[in-house]
Amino acid sequence: MSTLFISDLHLEPSREDITAQFLEFMAGPAREAETLYLLGDVFEAWVGDDFRNSYSDRIEAAIREVSDAGVACRFMHGNRDFLVGDAFAERTGCTLLDEETVVDLYGEQVLLMHGDSLCTDDIAYQQFRKMVRDPNWQRQFLGLPAEQRVALARQARERSRTDSATKTDDIMDVNPRTVEATMRAHGVHTLLHGHTHRPAVHEFELDGTPARRIVLGDWYTQGSMVRWNADGFELQTLDRST
Repeated sequence: MSTLFISDLHLEPSREDITAQFLEFMAGPAREAETLYLLGDVFEAWVGDDFRNSYSDRIEAAIREVSDAGVACRFMHGNRDFLVGDAFAERTGCTLLDEETVVDLYGEQVLLMHGDSLCTDDIAYQQFRKMVRDPNWQRQFLGLPAEQRVALARQARERSRTDSATKTDDIMDVNPRTVEATMRAHGVHTLLHGHTHRPAVHEFELDGTPARRIVLGDWYTQGSMVRWNADGFELQTLDRST
């Protein structure tokens, strides 16, 4: 049995190619896993568990079917779907994870994160993140009419695209010192995250001991997955058939 990790699918109705690959993945490899971790930005936007349509129902049903098949499904919030809540978890059978979660993977302690909190050089984003993660802000936002929430989320995505175009790559990547401090705080030497859309395995030393940072890729042009079992892990690219 294997444990699978995916992130940064950015699912939305306009990207049927990504949607089709996700549904194919959920009907195939995901069913053979022991545990499936969804490490954030599964959705391009999520404005609250109460906002539902045929598309979100379709995605939720696919996750529920995997859960009902006996696969333990775990969901971690990303910067796009941080408003996923208990109702979503109940409908899909997922367990919601804290934003920094340590798991035992076949005898190895691994820190799981979405990864956006590690990009501390992007000061403007971190200020925005602090605001939208505040429970009071979330209560106020979720109290707005659904149509207004959708419009605000669309404006935020457009602003994010504009801002990203003016930022250098290093600002939008993780800060090495923040990575090391976070790993040190959790007493681990392996970190697995997404968010940056830069799939890779980074080897380095942490306090004189070998350490590694495993980064999942996005699903814009192909899938990305980490498969982990008793023999170790593999960062895999998933070709898209359509």
